[in-house]
Amino acid sequence: MNPAEEDLLHAARAEGRRADQPATLEFGSHAVPAQIKTMTKSVAERLIIALDVESAAQALRLVERLQPLVGMFKVGSQLFTAAGPQIVRRIVQAGARVFLDLKFHDIPNTVAGAIAEATRLGIHILNVHALGGSEMMRRAVEAAHKASERQNTARPRVIAVTVLTSADQKALAEVGIDEPPAALVLRLAKLAAQVGLDGVVASPQEASLIRASLQRDDFLIVTPGVRPASTAAHDQKRVATPAAAIRAGADYVVMGRAVLEAPDPEEAVRRIIEETERALETQMKSANLGNLASPRDV
Repeated sequence: MNPAEEDLLHAARAEGRRADQPATLEFGSHAVPAQIKTMTKSVAERLIIALDVESAAQALRLVERLQPLVGMFKVGSQLFTAAGPQIVRRIVQAGARVFLDLKFHDIPNTVAGAIAEATRLGIHILNVHALGGSEMMRRAVEAAHKASERQNTARPRVIAVTVLTSADQKALAEVGIDEPPAALVLRLAKLAAQVGLDGVVASPQEASLIRASLQRDDFLIVTPGVRPASTAAHDQKRVATPAAAIRAGADYVVMGRAVLEAPDPEEAVRRIIEETERALETQMKSANLGNLASPRDV
C-alpha cells in the first residue's frame, strides 16, 4: 500500500466509511466533496515555499521563520547545487518536510540510482520529468520503494513534471512539439498515472483538466506558477492565484518570489493564507452552499 492509499484508508476509517466511498460534507441541503473542506481548512499546509536562495544559511533562516506557517519547503536546482544533499538533511532534521525538485531526466538506470539516494535523505516528495518516458518513471517508483524498505522509512511521493510553467505553445514548437500545452500535460499526466506515479507537477491552468480526466483523489497535483493577484508573473507563462489553483484541484501550491522578495516573508505568507481563505470561502458562498464557518474553523 502506497502512502496515498494509507492516507485514504486512515481518513475513511476515522469517518466510518469504506475507503472506496467518496467523503462528502453536508452544508444545508448540499453535499459537498470533502476536498473542499480540506482545501479551506489547510491552506497553510498546502503551501510549499521554494527555497530558491544562494546559500544554506539563507535557506535555514527561512525554514526557521516559516516552518510554523507552511506545509513544506522546496529544494530546487539552485540551492541543491550550492549546498548539496546536506541542506536537505538539515531541513528534514529541523522537522520540516521537503519537496526535492530536481526533475530527474536521464536513462532509467541513472534515474533509479538518483532516486534511491534521494529517498535516503528523508524527503516527502521528489520529481522526475515525464518526458523521460514510462520505463524511466517506472524504475523511479521501484527505486523509491526499495530504498524506503531497506531503511524502514516512509516512501516519498514520486511525481512527474509535465510541462514547465515557463513554456507556452511557441516554446513547445521550438523543440518540435506540435501540441498545445494543455493536451501535452494531460497526455503526460495519464502516462504517469498508468506507470504508478503518485502525481504530477502541472500549472494551475491544467489542474482541473487532470482532475476531471483521471478522477483519482489520491493523485497529487503540485502547482508552480502561483502568484498572489498583486504580484508580477515574471518568467512564468501559465499562472494563477493560490485560490484559483486550489479550486482547480491542486493539492499543493508552490510559491517563491512572492515570499522571498517580500520585506517580511512571514507577513507575506500570512497575507497569502488569509487572502486565499477569503477567496475560497467567497467561492463556496457564491456556489449557494449556505452559511459556512470561517475556513480556519471548518
